Amino acid sequence: MRYTYKATTKDGRVITGTTEAINQQNLLTLLHKQGLKPLLIENEKKKRASIFGPAKKVRLQDLVIFTRQLSTMISAGVPLPRSLSALASDSESIYLREVLASVTRDIESGLPLADSFAKYPDVFNEVYVSMVKAGEEGGILDQILKRLALQVELDSSIRKKIKSAMMYPIVILTITIIAFFGIMLFIMPKIEKIIYELGGPHAKLPVYSQILLDFSNECVHPSIIHLIPLINKIPIISSTPNLILFLIIFGIIFIYFLKYIKTPQGKYNFHAALLKMPVIKIIILKIAIARFSRTFASLMGAGVTVLDALEVTGAAIGNKVIEAELKNAAKEVQNGKALSEPISKSPHFPPIVAQMLLVGEETGQIDQVLAKIADFYEEEVSVLIDGLAAIIEPIMIVLLGAGVGLIAASVMGPIANLTKQIPSN
Repeated sequence: MRYTYKATTKDGRVITGTTEAINQQNLLTLLHKQGLKPLLIENEKKKRASIFGPAKKVRLQDLVIFTRQLSTMISAGVPLPRSLSALASDSESIYLREVLASVTRDIESGLPLADSFAKYPDVFNEVYVSMVKAGEEGGILDQILKRLALQVELDSSIRKKIKSAMMYPIVILTITIIAFFGIMLFIMPKIEKIIYELGGPHAKLPVYSQILLDFSNECVHPSIIHLIPLINKIPIISSTPNLILFLIIFGIIFIYFLKYIKTPQGKYNFHAALLKMPVIKIIILKIAIARFSRTFASLMGAGVTVLDALEVTGAAIGNKVIEAELKNAAKEVQNGKALSEPISKSPHFPPIVAQMLLVGEETGQIDQVLAKIADFYEEEVSVLIDGLAAIIEPIMIVLLGAGVGLIAASVMGPIANLTKQIPSN
């Protein structure tokens, strides 16, 4: 939560500020660590970003630039508060400037950099904070920040590729839906009039033509009266499909589905279902393995223990099923087993990962071995996404053409048949 506070410093000055904290007790602890005596604490309600104000979000590209610049300045011997202050004034992101200004105040008050970053999980995730903490404790913060910049950059590259691959089918699908409802609302009523003028009110039409005409009628003249039995809990539903009723039911189901997948069990079940879908499963697994390898290698290289690295890496992968497997692996490692052993039993990690891990454990170079695995799978993800993008285009064109052909056959077929039945003079 975000809190606004007023507090006195050790020399008696009254200051005000805004910061993130889990709860009021956590905020009090943070203020006492900074040598501040709180006078007033207020919970500031989060406001959604609108088109009239800056979004409370930092782009990955801005985070990469900040991380690289901070690493360079620390390597050059510039004091941390001065580095943060300079980067805050130079940043193009309004929200990042606000965050860095708050972090600078925390550092000047004696708070560690990692603890200050942890107050802004929407900017610095758990992996980022853990690696910064390891860098501070090991005295290699500049090297850790270079690793972080590379990792954030690679994550950004994969996300851009996925968005780029999905953009074309989304645009085509949106245009298709708009065109379909445009035909249903404006063209089909006129064609229906022509059909019944030619064949009379009892004209016999093919089933698929009748379905399209019925759907068009529901779009133009929705039967709102069908909602009354639903409100009165009387199970009477007309045989004609009701567009409004369908949309309401679909909306309710969709809202409950979104709420369900936000629960721990719902999210786990949703992620498990994704891992059973043919094409999606391959993409998710390759991305998860690449992310696991890169993150785990970075944490191990930073001096983080295997157990802590597994905990942080599991949360960073983004799939609850694989995260649960890594938690179980951490328990086995705690009991004295090598990490390669539980990984080899996992149905989601390919054998090569376990074999490479075993080599890394035997040679003491786990971070270097995993970095090579990450490079390999990141390249695999890139090739797979490019291939899917090339396949999706013709598939969408074929589906769009089939839809247009079906509508044309449903409309023009009956008109042609009825025209032949008109007696010639």
